[in-house]
Amino acid sequence: MQSRVGGLEEGKDPGGSLLKTRALPFRLIQFLLMFVVLGLGISILSMHTIRYFGVQHMAPAEPSTMRSCFAEPNTLESWIRPPSSLLHNMNDTELLWLASMAPQVKEYPFKRVPKIAFMFLTKGPLPMEPLWERFFKGHEGLYSIYVHSLPSYTPNFSATSVFYKRQIPSKLAEWGEMNMCEAERRLLANALLDISNEWFILLSESCIPLSNLSIVYHYLSRSRYSFMGSFDEIGPYGRGRYNEYMAPLVNLSNWRKGSQWFEINRELAHMIVQDVSYYPVFRDYCKPACYVDEHYFQTMLTIETPYLLANRTLTYVDWSRGGAHPATFGKNDITVEFFKKITTSEQCLYNNQPTSLCFLFARKFAPSALEPLLELASDVFGF
Repeated sequence: MQSRVGGLEEGKDPGGSLLKTRALPFRLIQFLLMFVVLGLGISILSMHTIRYFGVQHMAPAEPSTMRSCFAEPNTLESWIRPPSSLLHNMNDTELLWLASMAPQVKEYPFKRVPKIAFMFLTKGPLPMEPLWERFFKGHEGLYSIYVHSLPSYTPNFSATSVFYKRQIPSKLAEWGEMNMCEAERRLLANALLDISNEWFILLSESCIPLSNLSIVYHYLSRSRYSFMGSFDEIGPYGRGRYNEYMAPLVNLSNWRKGSQWFEINRELAHMIVQDVSYYPVFRDYCKPACYVDEHYFQTMLTIETPYLLANRTLTYVDWSRGGAHPATFGKNDITVEFFKKITTSEQCLYNNQPTSLCFLFARKFAPSALEPLLELASDVFGF
């Protein structure tokens, strides 16, 4: 009995150990479940704390920064506002690409006052600046000014001058070379960045106005045509400059010659800056003694849009003395009779009707002519 009891007593120990072994996993599972629930609670609490406390303290600066960067460019005014500075870092390819963009909807969704872009292609100083200052005075909002000079030239216009800070990034421009036309395209491209510019006038440092700005504005705004000299000249200085390698894009039958100085509208200005077809042909096959500034735009626009051209320029030039360059007028040439001859001696067509007002500008005038020009300006030019 004793042994059995002992056996039973010994049997108790194995039975108790088994119960403990079975109870242990259950308690472990309870502990693990409590740990998981506690962890989830802490995680949820942390997320709520970060959301409602941490982000509120850190985020305010972020939205205000985003608004300051992106709110203004999304307004119409920011897109149509003229550049605050004419200086930029764009190369010609980038500039021409940007300037070639044009809205396809013809009606403007804002009040647009069309302006005239006066583009001065110069070597350096503008000796006729005082005369031009008088011409522009009192007509703010109807014009804009762009100056392309040699890169080595540093202008010294006073802060009150209409020419102050109106220089564009420029490159070398040589008479008779393609870089002269590149300079003209550069002027047009910079002027096209102002969406209010509707008419574009190319001038030199030796040009003067023959009428006041009100007459010029009325003349251009009422015209159905742009003023680009373009004619078929028989002989060595016209057709004789044609290169047969320009065909088939440019044939001898549509080869044209004309004055470098033009007055064109925005549509034709866009055509000139976006051209990639005629440019390489004239660059490669119109070299001195083919003077590309007398043929490139004249021929291209005659081929593409002949119905938009008046086939004449508004800038008077005197070639009667012969030679490769027109006459230059000095101090002794400046008389009332001289200008009366310029403004009344010719007849031309304006909107297909005859008129004696054929020229609004004239060249070439030497610096010595400035003083007598200022004396006559009020009576002769009306400003």
